[in-house]
Amino acid sequence: MTSNQGVVQDVAAQDVIVPTAEQLHWQRLEVGMFFHFGINTFHAKEWSDGSLPASSFDPTELDADEWVALAVAAGATYVVLTAKHHDGFCLWPTATTDYSVASSPWRDGKGDVVAEVAAACRAAGIGLGLYLSPWDRNHPAYQDPEAYADVYVAQLTELCTRYGPLVELWFDGAGSEGYSYDWARTMEVAHTHQPQAMVFNMGAPTIRWVGNEDGLASDPVEYVVHHTQMSNYTVVSTQFAEALYLPPECDVSVRRGWFWAEDDEPKSLEHLLAIYYRSVGLGANLLLNVPPDRRGRIDAADAAVVTAFGDEVRARFGDPVAAAVTRTGDTTWRADLGDEPVKLDHVLVREDLTAGQRVARHEVRLGGTLVAAGGTVGAGRLHVVDAPATRELEIELEGPDARLAEVLVYRTGHRTAPVVPEDYTAPTDYPED
Repeated sequence: MTSNQGVVQDVAAQDVIVPTAEQLHWQRLEVGMFFHFGINTFHAKEWSDGSLPASSFDPTELDADEWVALAVAAGATYVVLTAKHHDGFCLWPTATTDYSVASSPWRDGKGDVVAEVAAACRAAGIGLGLYLSPWDRNHPAYQDPEAYADVYVAQLTELCTRYGPLVELWFDGAGSEGYSYDWARTMEVAHTHQPQAMVFNMGAPTIRWVGNEDGLASDPVEYVVHHTQMSNYTVVSTQFAEALYLPPECDVSVRRGWFWAEDDEPKSLEHLLAIYYRSVGLGANLLLNVPPDRRGRIDAADAAVVTAFGDEVRARFGDPVAAAVTRTGDTTWRADLGDEPVKLDHVLVREDLTAGQRVARHEVRLGGTLVAAGGTVGAGRLHVVDAPATRELEIELEGPDARLAEVLVYRTGHRTAPVVPEDYTAPTDYPED
């Protein structure tokens, strides 16, 4: 399992950074769905080198509505599509290269995967994010950073101006070690055409990678950091001149690989639930990848477990009891659950983040007895508790001017948290493809 240790640095109290309204909105989205789809899908590859023929891209049954419907069923509020992966193959007809859907037999060369996914998202009422790999293993201009900057800026401009509002722009640092991109020009495009979109991890980021591909955060989940890690395959980091508020996104694939492969299988429901508890349950966003197959459809086994995941999350957390929260001291708060005792086995605590992340540690008590404790709270901290029915809880927050926003309790019927299988190991061999 890849560790994310070292990705987050402690930040002194005087460095508390206030998030933007767009960042707070993105954090409330909680769950997104990743769609890795492209030329690799037709060759059982993860990282191809840009030489696979465009003529091999031919998803004869592509159904973007099915993809997005599964995202909704999973509880996702936005999707991120790999518009261009490291191989350089573009899923939209671009003026910057012949290596795109326009050179494929799909839709007689007149198709646009990005447009179809964008339309499906609009119809379903969920957000659209786009992944545009900075690394391009096909385009000849990549060997000249100045010339490639023109190409990359043009590609991003096309994506930012053709498909409506975007929730997120996803810049993957893999393969870019030592390369000098023109991030000033790139960010000018993003800020001009999609100012509300979150920028993932590179350029002028507003959100960051959690530091592993397991989908797992670890306590503490700190939103203010001095650097981000570029990829899963290097210790290289991007250092900032000053600390930035960058909440993390936990990306993980439902399968071992990111692109669909016939001999791959999805993770179990228990594993997906464990990921949810270790991402959303720690105050990070979850981006769950579900790769469409060569038909352009969702594999039945993937659809089944992802649908079950969404159903189970709703069954556990869809009917909370909201507490009336009042401050009782400098660091203490009371969560009043009403006149009648409430049976509960989970507690969700949310921090007031409008003035920045301030909680460094917290405790939950019932009648003076400690029932849960941890480090950061952030957008939401989920605890499994074994406690009797109660009418109130006491919350203690440690941190400068720490404030509680909300307390929700649940009776799920589960008094233990799901766990990642002991024999699970995250893949680390993609660059060898």
